[in-house]
Amino acid sequence: MKVLVVEDEKGLAESITDYMVQDGYICETATTFGEAEEKIHLYNYDCIIVDLTLPDGNGFQIIETLKRLTATTGVIIISARNALEDKLKGLEIGSDDYLTKPFHLSELNARVKSLLRRRQFGGHTEIRFQEIRVVPHTRNVFVNGQPTTLSRKEYDLLLYFLSNIDVALTKASIAEHLWGDNIDSADSFDIVYSHIKNLRRKLLEKGAADYVQSIYGIGYKFSMP
Repeated sequence: MKVLVVEDEKGLAESITDYMVQDGYICETATTFGEAEEKIHLYNYDCIIVDLTLPDGNGFQIIETLKRLTATTGVIIISARNALEDKLKGLEIGSDDYLTKPFHLSELNARVKSLLRRRQFGGHTEIRFQEIRVVPHTRNVFVNGQPTTLSRKEYDLLLYFLSNIDVALTKASIAEHLWGDNIDSADSFDIVYSHIKNLRRKLLEKGAADYVQSIYGIGYKFSMP
C-alpha cells in the first residue's frame, strides 16, 4: 500500500514514515502544501495522512484538490486543532478520519489499516473469496453456504486476511491488528498462532481449501493453495 504523509514537522513525519515502512507500507512525505499538491497530481496513493497547518497552505485545500482528482484515495487528518468545526469540515469535504495530536503511532497505523480495509472491499455489503462469504453488517461467515461460527478475534483475523490476499503478513502486524497496544505486554506471539490454527481448522471443517499458508521466518499468507 502506498501512503503519502503531509506533515511540516519533519521529526513527526519521519517517525510516522519509519513506523509505516516497518509494517510494509510504501511511504512518501511532503512538508509543504506545494510539495503535497505536486505529488498528488503526479502519483496515486491508497491513503494520505495530512496535517491541517502547513507553512504555505492548509490541509483542507489538499483534500479538496485530491477529491477533484480521485475519489478512491483515503484521507486521514492529523492535527493539534481539536475544534469540532474542523472535524466537521474535514468530513464534509471528503476526509475519512480525524486524529488529534498527540497520538500513538500504533493508533494511527490501526486507523490506516481500517480505512484501507474498508476501501479495498469497495463498500460492498458482502465480501467473497472463493467459497468463503462474509457479511460485515451482521458479522456472519459462510463457507460453501454453511454458517460458520467464529470468535470475534477469528472473525477479525479472517477479514484481515481477506483484505491482504497473497500478502505476507508478519506475526507482529497480525498481533497489532487484533490487539493494538495491548499486545506489547505479551511474552510471545503464541496467541496469534492459536487464533490462526482455530480459524484454519474451522474453515477446513466446512470444506474450504487450505488458504492459510505459513511463511518460515515471516508469518502467514492467505492465498490459493
